[in-house]
Amino acid sequence: MNLIAQLEAEQIAALGKNIPDFKAGDTIRVGYKVTEGTRSRVQMYEGVCIARKGGSTLAASFTVRKISFGEGVERVFPLYSTNIDSIEVVRRGRVRRAKLYYLRSRRGKSARIAEDSNYKAKA
Repeated sequence: MNLIAQLEAEQIAALGKNIPDFKAGDTIRVGYKVTEGTRSRVQMYEGVCIARKGGSTLAASFTVRKISFGEGVERVFPLYSTNIDSIEVVRRGRVRRAKLYYLRSRRGKSARIAEDSNYKAKA
């Protein structure tokens, strides 16, 4: 392991976050800390993970897409952000692509993702 990867591994361990095993196609619920004035609260953002980038580095991020009032909304979250309170996998999707950008042009039934009923977690 080179020096940069070793330093990044130490930084990730120091953060102490437990990131669940999820990939593109999974429906996830992200608890994001929102600060309004002096108050802070956790706002849940639930949608389909359409992309993950950065691998297991400190700069890794993922994109979540949801339909809000008939309009598609995408949000990019840094994986190890201090503003992320929790990440919860709601359902596993069965997809054959790493990036699901084709969902942007789809509506209704063609935008559905089949559920992966026999998912095996990585050891």
